[in-house]
Amino acid sequence: MLLRFIFISLVSLPLLVPHPPRQLLISDITQKGYEKKRSKLIGAFLPQAPGKGMDRSVPHERRAPVTPGSSSRYHRRRSSGSRDERYRSDVHTEAVQAALAKHKERGKMAVPMPSKRRSLVVQTSMDAYTPPDTSSGSDGEGSLQGEGTPTSSQGSINMENWISRAIHGSTSSSTTSSSSTQSGGSGAAGRLADVMGPTHLGPIAHLSLKRKTRKAPRGPPVPVTVENGNSGPGAALRWSCESGSGGPELIWRPQEQQENHSAPPDVTGYTGDSIQLDRPQGSTTASRTAPKYGNAELMETGDGVPVGGRVSAKIQQLVNTLKRPKRPPLREFFVDDFEELLEVQQPDPNQPKAEGAQMLAMSGEQLGVVTNWPPSLEAALQRWGTISPKAPCLTTMDTNGKPLYILTYGKLWTRSVKVAYNILHKLGTKQEPMVRPGDRDAGSQQIGFLLGSCGVTVALTSDACHKGLPKSPTGEIPQFKGWPKLLWFVTESKHLSKPPRDWFPHIKDANNDTAYIEYKTCKDGSVLGVTVMRIALLTHCQALTQSCGYTEAETIVNVLDFKKDVGLWHGILTSVMNMMHIISIPYSLMKVNPLSWIQKVCQYKAKVACVKSRDMHWALVAHRDQRDISLSSLRMLVVADGSNPWSISSCDAFLNVFQSKGLKPEVICPCASSPEALTVAIRRPTDDSNQPPGRGVLSMQGLSHGVIRVDSEEKLSVLTLQDVGTVMPGSLMCVVKPDGVPQLCKTDEIGELCVCSIATGTSYYGLSGMTKNTFELFPMNSVGAPVSEYPFTRTGLLGFVGPGGLCFIAGKMDGLMVVAGRRHNADDIVATALAVEPMKFVYRGRIAVFSITVLHDERIVVVAEQRPDSTEEDSFQWMSRVLQAIDGIHQVGVYCLALVPSNTLPKTPLGGIHLSETKQLFLEGSLHPCNVLMCPHTCVTNLPKPRQKQPEIGPASVMVGNLVSGKRIAQASGRDLGQMEDNDQFLFLSEVLQWRAQTTPDHVLYTLLNSRGTIASSLTCVQLHKRAEKIATMLAERGHLQDGEHVALVYPPGIDLIAAFYGCLYAGCVPITVRPPHPQNIATTLPTVKMIVEVSRSSCVMTSAVICKLLRSKEASAAVDVRTWPPVLDTDDLPKKKPPLLYKPSNPDTLAYLDFSVSTTGMLAGVKMSHTATSAFCRSIKLQCELYPSREVAICLDPYCGLGFVLWCLCSVYSGHQSILIPPSELEVNPALWLLAVSQYKVRDTFCSYSVMELCTKGLGLQTESLKSRGLDLSRVRTCVVVAEERPRIALTQSFSKLFKDLGLHPRAVSTSFGCRVNLAICLQPHRLGKLADQGTSGPDPTTVYVDMRALRHDRVRLVERGSPHSLPLMESGKILPGVRIIIANPETKGPLGDSHLGEIWVCSGHNASGYFTVYGDETLQSDHFNSRLSFGDTQTIWARTGYLGFLRRTELTDASGERHDALYVVGALDEAMELRGMRYHPIDIETSVIRTHKSITECAVFTWTNLLVVVVELDGSEQEALDLVPLVTNVVLEEHYLIVGVVVVVDIGVIPINSRGEKQRMHLRDGFLADQLDPIYVAYNM
Repeated sequence: MLLRFIFISLVSLPLLVPHPPRQLLISDITQKGYEKKRSKLIGAFLPQAPGKGMDRSVPHERRAPVTPGSSSRYHRRRSSGSRDERYRSDVHTEAVQAALAKHKERGKMAVPMPSKRRSLVVQTSMDAYTPPDTSSGSDGEGSLQGEGTPTSSQGSINMENWISRAIHGSTSSSTTSSSSTQSGGSGAAGRLADVMGPTHLGPIAHLSLKRKTRKAPRGPPVPVTVENGNSGPGAALRWSCESGSGGPELIWRPQEQQENHSAPPDVTGYTGDSIQLDRPQGSTTASRTAPKYGNAELMETGDGVPVGGRVSAKIQQLVNTLKRPKRPPLREFFVDDFEELLEVQQPDPNQPKAEGAQMLAMSGEQLGVVTNWPPSLEAALQRWGTISPKAPCLTTMDTNGKPLYILTYGKLWTRSVKVAYNILHKLGTKQEPMVRPGDRDAGSQQIGFLLGSCGVTVALTSDACHKGLPKSPTGEIPQFKGWPKLLWFVTESKHLSKPPRDWFPHIKDANNDTAYIEYKTCKDGSVLGVTVMRIALLTHCQALTQSCGYTEAETIVNVLDFKKDVGLWHGILTSVMNMMHIISIPYSLMKVNPLSWIQKVCQYKAKVACVKSRDMHWALVAHRDQRDISLSSLRMLVVADGSNPWSISSCDAFLNVFQSKGLKPEVICPCASSPEALTVAIRRPTDDSNQPPGRGVLSMQGLSHGVIRVDSEEKLSVLTLQDVGTVMPGSLMCVVKPDGVPQLCKTDEIGELCVCSIATGTSYYGLSGMTKNTFELFPMNSVGAPVSEYPFTRTGLLGFVGPGGLCFIAGKMDGLMVVAGRRHNADDIVATALAVEPMKFVYRGRIAVFSITVLHDERIVVVAEQRPDSTEEDSFQWMSRVLQAIDGIHQVGVYCLALVPSNTLPKTPLGGIHLSETKQLFLEGSLHPCNVLMCPHTCVTNLPKPRQKQPEIGPASVMVGNLVSGKRIAQASGRDLGQMEDNDQFLFLSEVLQWRAQTTPDHVLYTLLNSRGTIASSLTCVQLHKRAEKIATMLAERGHLQDGEHVALVYPPGIDLIAAFYGCLYAGCVPITVRPPHPQNIATTLPTVKMIVEVSRSSCVMTSAVICKLLRSKEASAAVDVRTWPPVLDTDDLPKKKPPLLYKPSNPDTLAYLDFSVSTTGMLAGVKMSHTATSAFCRSIKLQCELYPSREVAICLDPYCGLGFVLWCLCSVYSGHQSILIPPSELEVNPALWLLAVSQYKVRDTFCSYSVMELCTKGLGLQTESLKSRGLDLSRVRTCVVVAEERPRIALTQSFSKLFKDLGLHPRAVSTSFGCRVNLAICLQPHRLGKLADQGTSGPDPTTVYVDMRALRHDRVRLVERGSPHSLPLMESGKILPGVRIIIANPETKGPLGDSHLGEIWVCSGHNASGYFTVYGDETLQSDHFNSRLSFGDTQTIWARTGYLGFLRRTELTDASGERHDALYVVGALDEAMELRGMRYHPIDIETSVIRTHKSITECAVFTWTNLLVVVVELDGSEQEALDLVPLVTNVVLEEHYLIVGVVVVVDIGVIPINSRGEKQRMHLRDGFLADQLDPIYVAYNM
């Protein structure tokens, strides 16, 4: 391969694109590591001082310099756990240990460790599916480190390892970090799982939310104290979740408790006989003892909610940790009325500033003109090929270190000519050669995009490589993804034609044509080609020859990649110019024998070697096997990565060991290079061994501010730099400020090195804009005049020119991260992370550091591969120490620290970490880490200032202010109820039914469909009347009920329920509809039924025979105490006779029925509906929906509460229309049932719930074509109303409309309704759009507005354009019902608000409920919710408070009366709104953002706990993806809502509880989380 490369490159110089710069990250065991390893292996056999054994807190002793005597202790075998030697520095390691020790002294602050499901913990031992690393690994690595039972020093005394925070001087630390003790470091996954099961250690037990199926522990379990005061494993709680009829309902049972005091599923804590309806808002009695929950002790917290000790202790710990001060104090700044300004970091007045004089441009020595230098590189090859054809040009080695091939200059010349002839004459057809001189060609492994942009058409390759390429059945090589179409051309002699004897290549002098394209990979992963001209190529070779003193026939050993950079320049170009002999050591040989390059130097008496610092390190580790090495022949050891500041330690250590083998100190020559500027500087080999190389010990604090401050080595945070020699011959160098105008730096300032020389690249191929910025730079001096008339090239290297013209490099522009105005270098952070116990933890030193932009600043992310045998505790321990170390040394916080299994980070071809790819995976959520620690609380210091609540302005001032500013008071009303019709004279529904049974006996009122879409049963007016009479008789005779007694109706959705309801009215009883228990899930659904029966004080239960049997079953008696049921009546067995007399209520204000429902906050609330309200309600709906006997309405709703019940049971009797009833549960069997029924019965009006709409959208999404072919037609649907008690779900309604548009559904047909507990329906039905509706004019949906989400947080309403940043679409909740008045009031002051404010919706209507039905009879709640008055303005009207926030908007549309239409927009429930940072957030907004972040998040719910935001996400994917979500969730909430997420909980699908209306039960979820009952996959506590 290499031979071919040389002659291809030399003859077809214009045709070549070399390989991109790559870095290699492979490394080895250190002396200290060896000692540690040795002591670990033989430690068991040595006597030990008591208590001394495992204390890892002792700082490591200083390492003695490696002398020839001690060097024999270096371990031969390279360990898989060693760190990358590019970053070795003893001073730095000691600094890190000192910084950590400093943290330790400052008192311990424990941080909650993230908790993981056990399957995930086991998975982190990657042995099972990680391919073995090809480099090597020591046999002893995988051995078990002790059994799982922890020793006392590990478990309890080992608090030293627990984290603390450093606060240096006056600046308080920004990084908290954390750890926890779990179980001892068992290596094997199986043992780890066994051990983890029964033991929880330490003051903060690993919050084990893992599944509780565990094997018995091996050996006697160790009694360990758990933090809630209980000993042993019994403190765990078991969790069972089965799917109830209305989505998952939850019940939690203590493991140890045998009696069944099951917590109710759908309501707040209800145990035994006590009934608790209201969430307690604070502790009522001071001395209340904490109740026990099973065997776990409960902890009372701030807002009086009892929680299980484990989670709450962690959260408390997190809160305490976060109370510690952040580093930059938040400064004051103005908050504009709406615009929340992010805090801009103010420069610190005490920060160091550059004080030196302005630097001058440094010029290198004159480029000497040597008379016999060839006019071009090809001319040189021609000369050596003809005058010294036998001189060796290249010797290449096989993997055994034996010479594989020796290429002479004669052979090189003839084969080059042959390749050139074939390229020019033998490609394509005779008429049209495919390649002309000047075309560009590609070498073997290339990057497709660059090739395409360079117009590459031909790929030269070797036989071996060509055989390895994938081929189609016809033998053609397919086009690779992203690559251009290439012709593959094999350059072996046997495949080439001989050129005619008279053919010679045209050898030109070096001119301005492009010679080749050197390419580089940018920080973001994009690939740029740097064009190098023929003259630059030649001049560069001449400059290298002069500065390195190269002479003819010298021997060079080259370990570097020969396709690019230093390896290409020295090993292929300059060597041919000078007729030197190259000994090429392939990477594959170095992996097998790291000493091979030293052996070849010795064998060939080589004068020069080109290596990287990692090659020196490898040689150090392996050298003791070699006795007879001599390096005295070397006059120059070129260190190619000398520009990495951390290469100095490898150089020093190498010299230390090999000085005794003849290595002279002055031989080590670090150089600095970049793809744009080629060689920037190189240290010259001198003969004077007395002249020491340049050293700079600089303060990292100073460097982060861009200034040079020389520091004593005692200080912790220092960076030691070595010089990379002086400027190249014939070059001019200056240092410019890295950003802004290219102004010269001062002498004590760090900047970007720029070079003016012929020997640099000239452009980025095809990118003129970027070229101008990089290759055509004119640096300015302080007065703004250019330094030179010639342009400079940016090198991408950061550094300065020190005394004596020596260049020092402090880092690369690509590795620069600017955090809060300070500059940090990624390499420095890698070095610090590796100095923290590297041997123990990081796999092969593989760490990636990069920054991501979150909330207008860069945030540092550290990703490391962990060793396969690391335990959870090791990981957490290491992460927390890294946070402290980086904080202590760099004074910067790490935003995210992620650990991935070994061998999983993307690699470059030579084994290094592919940084941009890693960053891409991280941002996409495809990195699959096995541990993550986020620290947004400590890093994000530019959040907007929290909103200060102003002293409350009185309601009168608000009203006056609104009048003055021309804003109207936000109030609106539906139309009048109008004229009475014949059935409206009846005050009672029972009378209406009797009237209909007489006047239209055979008119069908109800039709019930089954899952096949056929009619299961139907009821006419007279059938319903007769059935109701029989039920009334039964209640009187068998139930012995008096009028006014309560009866619970426990029926499935259907006709029996309707008959039973009217039977109760006929008997004068008060019905309560109750959802029946789910037969597959009695344990969790029956307690709710029992509770409603008890709370409603029902004297009897009416039900069907099937449910009757269910209530008496074994499963039922296991779930509740069946003996305490009131009498149960079976209505399938009705008496034959009819009652003597039907009951007629005396007063229309008496109770008609009770409506019980669980609110989204988890409260069970029953409201009282009087006969007056019920009739008014039905009348209002009849008018709004224009219902009359000839109409048909399809209803797919649960008939147990709210508007669903009214539409199912009451409206048909009142209005006389036919109701087609479709039980929502049938849709689970047949999702198309509802829509097929609507189509078949040609229904104009239909009602459904969000859960039904979602089921249709998800279940029928791919079936629209087949439904169309079955004749499904929705074009007759005029209104499809979603019945809800929440903000309209605009995304769902829009996707439903879009999906079924092809089936004829008019997009304007879909609308929503809004009701709540105090008034079951406030809005319903879209407004008729006058003539527009008839013409079907399509226009923008008039009922959607876009509001500014930031203004909404301040309770302001500001309309913005669609698509503007921070805009939130809100859909109108339907037209206000007739007879309903609405006003928007301030929930605190009860004053009326203007329509630009968000406030509570208050309602006044004839169909308001008359109050809560509670056991306690809580009068204050009653009067506040149902009988409120405004504190100012109209203080006479009695209003009911809905508990929902919203606003009114007057639209441009007119209603039937010619008035402008007022639209009501519901924003969210007051109970659920979260007060954070002084602003009001609605959970749904945050949830919407979170669901968008990753395809695997199916559902999300958020709630707050002690001012921390907790985000729970359901994961639809493998558990390995769980940890990917943590950074993404944290980022999106920061970016879009300016909030820091406190806890991220990843759970399985279906864990977030949802009620029958499809609403999330966030408070249930919160209680379940705090009681440790969710069995999450992963819980991350953000720091």
